[in-house]
Amino acid sequence: MNYCKVILKPKKEESLLRFHPWVFSGAIQSIQGKPAEGDIVEIFGSNNQFLALGHYQIGSIAVRILSFKQIPIDIHFWVERIEVAYSIRKSLGLAGTDYNNTYRLIHGEGDNLPGLVIDVYAHTAVVQAHSVGMHHARSIIVEALKKVMGESLRNVYYKSESTLPFKANLGTEDGYLYGGEIEETAVENGLKFYVDWLKGQKTGFFVDQRENRTLLQQYAKDRSVLNMFCYTGGFSFYAMRGGAKVVHSVDSSARAIALTNKNVEANFPNDPRHEAYAEDAFKYLEKMGSNYDLIILDPPAFAKHKDVLRNALQGYRKLNAIAFEKIKPGGIIFTFSCSQVVSKENFRLAVFSAAAQSGRNVRILHQLTQPADHPINIYHPEGEYLKGLVLHVE
Repeated sequence: MNYCKVILKPKKEESLLRFHPWVFSGAIQSIQGKPAEGDIVEIFGSNNQFLALGHYQIGSIAVRILSFKQIPIDIHFWVERIEVAYSIRKSLGLAGTDYNNTYRLIHGEGDNLPGLVIDVYAHTAVVQAHSVGMHHARSIIVEALKKVMGESLRNVYYKSESTLPFKANLGTEDGYLYGGEIEETAVENGLKFYVDWLKGQKTGFFVDQRENRTLLQQYAKDRSVLNMFCYTGGFSFYAMRGGAKVVHSVDSSARAIALTNKNVEANFPNDPRHEAYAEDAFKYLEKMGSNYDLIILDPPAFAKHKDVLRNALQGYRKLNAIAFEKIKPGGIIFTFSCSQVVSKENFRLAVFSAAAQSGRNVRILHQLTQPADHPINIYHPEGEYLKGLVLHVE
């Protein structure tokens, strides 16, 4: 197939020779042909050496790389990429088990498919396209999923309305590309939960906190737990399984709180230890007393781009400062940032500033990150987005 050619400026091929999966618009010298957004293009160096091929897009990231070889991007390509990712999840004990049927199957650049996210909940794959190219490829992606996953796949739900570039004016709507069955529950580490992939945030559940929730369970025994920004209650029901004395879940969304209560009830029916509140996080923190000795701070991304980084870091400082001030002596804080533009160093500095402001002795017990089904491409360090600290506060 003849693709449009993107020619790079002299010396701008170095990042591709190091297998970085993006081409920035400033690196392009010329384009032969008139590619539409989402088209596959070939990238050449200024010396006319083939470098890679990928999806063309409008913006600072001009091409997302699909392959560093001149190969056809056909059904075999998609099956091979998804097959590799699926075998990794099976080796992690996440795919094909009754104890765990919830995992991320495709994590963008981490699985060499930039712009594509696929989360699996039991027999349903929820697909998110973050680029026009992946949107155009959605039908062939479904066919590849069916070939790789076989009978274990009953539904594919496409949820890209909020993730595709709005300037592309695609007019896309979320909906089923295959199947259409709404399942009751999924399972993570033996715990059941309901997933709202139709109207929930992201793909319906935050699968990236699985291992951190497991760690929290170990600290929960006989503690009074506050789960801030609880969303659908993941940390809450792990805390209850860990033997927490009381668990309070807080989120500004009434819909999320309803699902939290439903998830807690699915695992711990009629358990009086849990209460949930639909309330603004900062307001709740400001008015609460020193009632808790385990606090989870897992806010949504405070910064989605570098222009608001300063404000985001102030938000993390303020949030953690209140927790340091209010937590009981000997308490534990699990604090996170899921903002990709906030580095580990920036996040740690914001938490350090909050600790210094409180004047309390604070120890770092664990430094946390994303799990193995959210792999980081070694050539794309930007893929490390989840940062977390477990802190002991005297």
